[in-house]
Amino acid sequence: MAVTTQMKQEVAATIDSLIAPGYSKEMALGGAYEAADKFDRAMALWNPPMLSADREIIPNKPQMEARVRDMLRNDGYVQSGQVLHRDNIVGSMFMLNAKPDYKVLGLDDSWAEEFQQEVEAKFTLAAESTNCWLDASRTNTLTGLVRLAVGVYAASGEVLATVEWLRENPRPFRTAIQMVDIDRLGTPYEYAMDGFVRGGVRLDSRGAPLGYYIRKAHPSDYDRGNEANDFKFVPTRKPWGRLQVLHIKEQFRAEQTRGVADMVAGLKELRITKRFRDITLQNAVVNAMFAASIESELPTEAVFSQLGGNNIGQGITDYASAYLGAVAQYTGGSRNMQIDGVKIPHLFPGTKLSLHPAGNPGGVGQEFETSLLRYIASILGVSYEQLSKDFTKTNYSSARAAMTETWKFMQSRKRIVADRFASSLYQLWFEEVLNAGQLETMKFSKAPNYYEGLNAEAYCAAEWIGAARGQIDELKETQASVLKLKYCLSTHEAELSRLGKDWRAVYSQLAREKKEREKLGIELVEDNAINAASGEPGQGADEPKGGGNT
Repeated sequence: MAVTTQMKQEVAATIDSLIAPGYSKEMALGGAYEAADKFDRAMALWNPPMLSADREIIPNKPQMEARVRDMLRNDGYVQSGQVLHRDNIVGSMFMLNAKPDYKVLGLDDSWAEEFQQEVEAKFTLAAESTNCWLDASRTNTLTGLVRLAVGVYAASGEVLATVEWLRENPRPFRTAIQMVDIDRLGTPYEYAMDGFVRGGVRLDSRGAPLGYYIRKAHPSDYDRGNEANDFKFVPTRKPWGRLQVLHIKEQFRAEQTRGVADMVAGLKELRITKRFRDITLQNAVVNAMFAASIESELPTEAVFSQLGGNNIGQGITDYASAYLGAVAQYTGGSRNMQIDGVKIPHLFPGTKLSLHPAGNPGGVGQEFETSLLRYIASILGVSYEQLSKDFTKTNYSSARAAMTETWKFMQSRKRIVADRFASSLYQLWFEEVLNAGQLETMKFSKAPNYYEGLNAEAYCAAEWIGAARGQIDELKETQASVLKLKYCLSTHEAELSRLGKDWRAVYSQLAREKKEREKLGIELVEDNAINAASGEPGQGADEPKGGGNT
């Protein structure tokens, strides 16, 4: 029923007599914004609840995460998206690039250089050891732990780990990280009505986490006895400030305690897309099962007269028996004409042969599915080409634009998850080896106290070298890097980090190679055929200098 102007006026008059003082008629009717209109057909039944961030996320989080994991297990595209996150952020090795703020520490550049070389060598040796010293479960190296953290974050929107102090021998150091399944973080029953415990996190009056309630086993591990329902409270930090629980999430609203995965917003579309592919492929398989069929062209009246009138069931049986028997007798005694060895059947009068082509999975790989995959790619933060592995309709400019957008997303995710996770482990390790006296560059009187002010952050400031950005046209992108270096728009450190390399390691290797060439008397021949900056043909060794035609 349409809402007329007179009806709106009558409702407005009624509201005028009922609304409380201080509220206007316009506010009651929805205000000046169409988004608040209470009478528009498109908006009238749209009444989402007004809830706090935690009330929106925490009650529904188990169901949302179960569905996300189901998609990750059973949908190749979604799983590919998670793998792309790990490969584009972490890559094959996550390397430390120590950047101590020596000016804040009151030290000089020469000390910083010695510090960087010592710390990077010792930390990388420990972090990437095949003994997996940094992992309490002795399963992953640092790179494996960071890849795991990025993958868990993509599925859950948060990462949880505890810091352990392992006393068993032999160990080069005691610090280790224990990855914790996010399902184990929950609120004990006795604190269900405690307003300062949200989703298993105890908060202070300002919302800062004081500690975490972690189950001793996963809720579904009934073989662990009562441990599935027993909680252990782990403080966020030790009294002197050492981190005990690492909980990484990105807030989308103020006062948000728990995280939520980005792909939750598109779960419905993800599910529909998978069902669409399944049904389309099943339809193709069914069509492919029948190669041909015989169709009858008898008149409807003749069919019904032969069906036996009222007794349709018996009539159908009698008719089918007689008709199919006649067809069988006819085809069995008929002769087939042949043209160049190809047989042409002569069918029973009133029938025709329909040939069915092999199943055609219409829709799969076509425009409709492409649009769905583009939607999924936007949810996962990757380009359509990367997700679908379809580069048939992509030119260089489009590929560069898509790669740039994906790179920006991956860099922000790297900073939020991977860098913070790795930096926390680095700082924990540094604190232990510092107190154990294992750093030579710290053994002098001028080194400031680690625990004073922001000295800990100054000592442990670092950048992390992850996955290479990748190159579509190596020549063009190398030329761009050369030009940026030539005109001081970039540094060798920045350009090499884009390739996933540490500039110190590259320089050291170049120096060793140069020394070895000189030792063996090997001379490099300069090739001027291609100018590295412009890409244009240059002047070769045998090319005439006059510039004439050759």
